Amino acid sequence: MNFDALRGFQEHLVQWKVPGNDCLVRMDHNDVYRHQCGYADMETGRKMRGDELYYMWSASKLITCTLGLILYERGLFHLNDPLYEYLPEYKNVLLEVQDENGYKNYTEPKNPILVKHLFNMSAGFAYDFFTPAVQEVKKNTGGRCPTREVVRALAENPIHFEPGTGWEYSICHDILAGMIEVVAGMPLRQYAKKMLFDPLEMHDTCYNMPPQDKLSRMAVQYNYRDDINKAVPTNNTCSYMLGPDFDSGGAGVVSTIDDYMTFADALAHYGKAKNGEHILSEHTIRLMQTNFLTGKQQLDFNEKLYWYVGYGYGLGVRTMADPVLGGANSPVGEFGWGGAAGSYILIDPSNRLAMVYAHHMLNNQEIYFHSRLRNVLYGCLGK
Repeated sequence: MNFDALRGFQEHLVQWKVPGNDCLVRMDHNDVYRHQCGYADMETGRKMRGDELYYMWSASKLITCTLGLILYERGLFHLNDPLYEYLPEYKNVLLEVQDENGYKNYTEPKNPILVKHLFNMSAGFAYDFFTPAVQEVKKNTGGRCPTREVVRALAENPIHFEPGTGWEYSICHDILAGMIEVVAGMPLRQYAKKMLFDPLEMHDTCYNMPPQDKLSRMAVQYNYRDDINKAVPTNNTCSYMLGPDFDSGGAGVVSTIDDYMTFADALAHYGKAKNGEHILSEHTIRLMQTNFLTGKQQLDFNEKLYWYVGYGYGLGVRTMADPVLGGANSPVGEFGWGGAAGSYILIDPSNRLAMVYAHHMLNNQEIYFHSRLRNVLYGCLGK
């Protein structure tokens, strides 16, 4: 293995648009590559040093879905169960349809939302978080926004296609967080700590915000401004953390490269972590990385996330289905996800391989760097 090209690509990203980045590669439970470059805080000159905390944004989804599958393995729900058995308010969701004149009408869907539709983003929802119903929860709870109350409010959002017939990147995993809370009998953050974060010794990882004494380690979150061709600092918040009592299943995790790698490495070994903890079975992870999309669903995925050509979508993850179509040198079944500020997770059980990369910049340039980072990694492994 020769990782000169991966190091060079990281340096290129920093010279190009990204303030700073960090990347860790692990095979067979051993670190085979680690490199940081650039700045965690350009304004003060603080360089990347490897212990930075990041908003993981949508890379949270992989953790949330894993927590859901732990409950699945315990027989506490079935993927084909109607969602309303756990969240009764979802029994009466409305389907939005447009007539030939473009006017919106609302009707009852023919089929219920199933639990699996939350995992694989086929329930019919859009990514519509900031609705009047959610704002009412915020007002009535003094801004605390308990997860269960927010998820109840999200049931007022109409769906845009019959459940299971299309694919739409959406609030599904935030609704899943509410279902996990109900099934587990405790808030998502507590269940995550009990079942994942403590057993895997991920002591820098949490849903919502970390303790005050850790905040100084947050990498500054930037936003790349296309109008001025420059990354500028933001207010260092995640807009989906609605309040201190809200656990966003879709975007609520804060973590470090090392902590997230402990989790990713366990999935790369079919659920077995380096410290011996077994978080999921091999059979469940094989199901997780199976492409669930067929027909129109796959067309929707290809249209909306066109830079993921060659991938399908499993239980909360992209999954490589056609390397030829994708121009990819990774194998069928390579899976993972990314986040809005630039986190990128790659898991490959066939090679017992995981990569965790992060920068902390909105308008993160994922269309450019995701596939290139993957291809550079696999090129390095063959040398």
